[in-house]
Amino acid sequence: MEAAATARKIRVIDVFPEMAERLDAEQQRLARHHALATLEVLRPGLWQPRRELQPQPGHLGLLVLEGLLTRDVVLGETVATELVGRGDVLRPADHDGQDAPVPFDVVWRVLEPTRIAVLDRGFARVIGHWPEAMEVLMAGAVRRAQALAIVLAVSHLRRVDVRLLVMMWYLADRWGKVTPDGVRVPLRLTHQTLGRLVGAQRPSVTTALKALADEGRLTRSPDGTWMLHGEPPETLERLREETATSRGAVGLPPRRAGTQPG
Repeated sequence: MEAAATARKIRVIDVFPEMAERLDAEQQRLARHHALATLEVLRPGLWQPRRELQPQPGHLGLLVLEGLLTRDVVLGETVATELVGRGDVLRPADHDGQDAPVPFDVVWRVLEPTRIAVLDRGFARVIGHWPEAMEVLMAGAVRRAQALAIVLAVSHLRRVDVRLLVMMWYLADRWGKVTPDGVRVPLRLTHQTLGRLVGAQRPSVTTALKALADEGRLTRSPDGTWMLHGEPPETLERLREETATSRGAVGLPPRRAGTQPG
């Protein structure tokens, strides 16, 4: 089912105030008034980005304001998945996989109701007056590249259970919320999606998740989200040792950078 969209104009600073945090009061007022963009609201399902979302030279791309998407790169029978969320900058019209030496496809899926701002040429002309605001957009693009490098590194770890645990802690660093029971990762990720994130087949993921649950490290909540228990390992060597010997959960983890209080 395709993710249908609706569109209207918004004041970007109102819904993404991070962009104006380093501006003075008068600059914030001007940016709020003049930095307008088209809002696209996507419903869960397959999403085929329209070419007209990025029609002109000078277009900055699409800024995710809220929600969660996956970007699947399909190369033959292999599928690799990227998670995309708030603050990420997308340029789906730049996909040229069919012209690559070995062609590949890109498939977008909306996992949760998602809002994106279309940062067209007019928006770029306005926001260019404030380099501090442009820096926030650049940081979003760089973060995506850094996250992809982490996913690649995790996929090279030998054991699937270690891959999953490391990946979950990285996801918790961005989306996690500390609760009395552990760190909640509020993402409804299926075993198949997790497998595509860490480079493993779904049956191996299911087996590894069961082992992590038996060790008290990771459990799935009734609503489909995930809960991490204990503390993240300081090193991969310690993680290997703990995974080999652990049989129960440990105490409440300390708050880590990026996690939010519940």
